[in-house]
Amino acid sequence: MQRIQNVFYLGIKELRGLRHDTVMLVLVLYAFSLGVYIPAKGTGTELTNAAIAIVDEDQSQLSARIGNAFFPPSFQPPRFIPMSDVDPAMDSGTSTFVVDVPPDFERDVVRGRRPDLQVNVDATAMQQAGIGAGYIQNIVQDEINQFAHVPGPKPAAQLATRIKFNQNLTSSWFTSVMQIINNVTMLAVILAGGALVRERERGTIDHLLTMPLRPSEIMISKVWANSLVIVIATALSLLLIVRWLLEVPIAGSVPLFLFGTAVYLFSATSLGILLGTIARSMPQLGLLFMMVALPMNLLSGGNTPVESMPPALQTIVQIFPSTHYVDFAQAILYRGAGIEIVWRSFAAITVIGLMFFAIALLRFRRTVAIT
Repeated sequence: MQRIQNVFYLGIKELRGLRHDTVMLVLVLYAFSLGVYIPAKGTGTELTNAAIAIVDEDQSQLSARIGNAFFPPSFQPPRFIPMSDVDPAMDSGTSTFVVDVPPDFERDVVRGRRPDLQVNVDATAMQQAGIGAGYIQNIVQDEINQFAHVPGPKPAAQLATRIKFNQNLTSSWFTSVMQIINNVTMLAVILAGGALVRERERGTIDHLLTMPLRPSEIMISKVWANSLVIVIATALSLLLIVRWLLEVPIAGSVPLFLFGTAVYLFSATSLGILLGTIARSMPQLGLLFMMVALPMNLLSGGNTPVESMPPALQTIVQIFPSTHYVDFAQAILYRGAGIEIVWRSFAAITVIGLMFFAIALLRFRRTVAIT
């Protein structure tokens, strides 16, 4: 009972210390509010509001149909410009795409010829350039086929594509949840490791040495206190930012996801404490974070599926708890999976967390010189 009380009151001390740490509080608030909303709304894999201009040298019915075929939300209303304005429009960045319809274009189409139509693309906007060029090709081809009454090629087999879980391929549905997952890892490592480093820098670790405390009690207090803050912030961000503000549907059980997040935080905070026992200052902790936590996020499967990685790397990333976290988070929130499906990921995270905790405890004992 005394050990439980020690863990509880030490955790309260951690929460009070965090309450008076303005920088950390601002970081937590930003990471789970604007840090989720801005990437979800500001970046996307679909073409949105692209600037396009039309050079109509044909002045025909077909060229007018092509010019009127581009409309929001993929494109801005097209601007019709003369040929002399093409280079200035591309150089100034006012137009990402410029479609040049040559003279006699309609006449050549009617006669069954295959006239060339030029599309100028500003590839400095690389993501929109690659996607938009394909959009423009399909739109122009459809307009030509409809005008000339040319039936499309008849394939040998009919391919029926059915998209599950995100029918419109809305990138914000994916980005917002993945941003929360990345921020959970970031804050777990920084808060837990930073708490230990700050105690060493301020000398408060010496006060702990004079108390009848076990290293495991000190570590567990840091784990539960920082995990509690992050779980609450995750729940509020998921419900207020993702579900309410971004209107992202959540398919599965939010309590199950939060329970899994708590299990994952045991691993992530233990890793943070481990890094805190290695670092001697906050700048060193920041460098260790860049070397350890950032690769964990990048290789966890949130940016590139694990199945798309080289075979050797697929094996290596299985020792990262973030890999299993992303796996069950996507299964629960996107596909509505239950515990009968994600329990293996929970078990893997628990085993990895116990390993991190044991190693961190060994190093922490040496740090505080308590046996």
